[in-house]
Amino acid sequence: MKIPHNQHIPAAALVESSNVSVASAGLELIEHKLSPPSAPKMTPKSREEPLEDSILGEDEYESLPASAGLKTFMMAGAMAGMLEHCAVYPLDSVKTRMQSILPQESCRYKGVTDAFRTISRTEGVFRVVRGVNVVAMGAGPAHALYFSCYETMKRSLSNRLNSKNGQSHIANASAGACATFVHDGFMNPVEVIKHRLQMACSPYKGVVDCARTVYGQEGLRAFYRSFGTSLCMNAPFQMTHFTVYEYSQERLNPAREYNPWTHCVSGCFAGALAAALTTPLDVCKTVLNTQEACVTCNLYTGPATVSGFREAVARIYSVKGVAGFFGGIRARVMFQMPATALSWSVYELFKYIISNRSNSAKQSSSSSYDEVTISTTASTSETV
Repeated sequence: MKIPHNQHIPAAALVESSNVSVASAGLELIEHKLSPPSAPKMTPKSREEPLEDSILGEDEYESLPASAGLKTFMMAGAMAGMLEHCAVYPLDSVKTRMQSILPQESCRYKGVTDAFRTISRTEGVFRVVRGVNVVAMGAGPAHALYFSCYETMKRSLSNRLNSKNGQSHIANASAGACATFVHDGFMNPVEVIKHRLQMACSPYKGVVDCARTVYGQEGLRAFYRSFGTSLCMNAPFQMTHFTVYEYSQERLNPAREYNPWTHCVSGCFAGALAAALTTPLDVCKTVLNTQEACVTCNLYTGPATVSGFREAVARIYSVKGVAGFFGGIRARVMFQMPATALSWSVYELFKYIISNRSNSAKQSSSSSYDEVTISTTASTSETV
């Protein structure tokens, strides 16, 4: 409203009118801050949020916050891998012994229990954990690469396939195969050293002596002689493993919330099925890694006695027949069931802890901002 230039208004009236206007504006701002926000318009800036949500998924725990990145997956994967391999390492040693095609008379076990009893009695209680140190050193970085590659590929492929709720069996299987290639490239030399230290009458004094001797006598190729076989085994293993795990989670935990029981059961079932299906290839890999004629009873015959996958298949069949391809299947399943259950449980636990910390930090920051804004507005209105 315009005021005539010739009309006189007292100064006190002007000050009172100004105070009332500023106080009213402050109260309106406080009410607006406390009221539920209305739906934002799709401006160019707000369009970025739905795009990010479509990539990460609706469940914050399952997909983890975008700020987590590869560091989160690698840390969780490293801890899961180390615990998985070290906790059930004795079963892995027994499995390797039972897959031997040229066992000594004293190393022909009737079963898993008999193997543990015989090894403890003849070679000592701690013989079944020989080589666990090299596995602990290798499993950490190998599984860090493994899980980070899997999560990244799964997220990317699921988004490309426009899968429902961010889940796709094709994406899960493909991501598992890609992660396997990265994992095996790092882990294969570790497997060679581990297998040779696990065998009966192993001539090596320790990890360093084994690595030095194998490299000196057989060259660098010895550490990757079974790489092709490992890929042929682990690709279907991990595809089956991840697909069954994700399918079990959809059935047992459709909300995709952190539930230790469902993670453990799903991992246990997935590991058992995948292990049973790929046992023949695992026997071939063990034969390629151990080169039994080279290490049994401290005898070394020079060059490798089994140079490739076809030769390994022929050697196993000629010595033990079809049954030889399923040697140690019970020990392998018993090893993989707790191993995969533990691995997934630890991995999902780390995801849950990290996502909770990120969400708490966001909520704390948002609450602090709101309190500061309201306090500043109220103080301004009172001062004015």
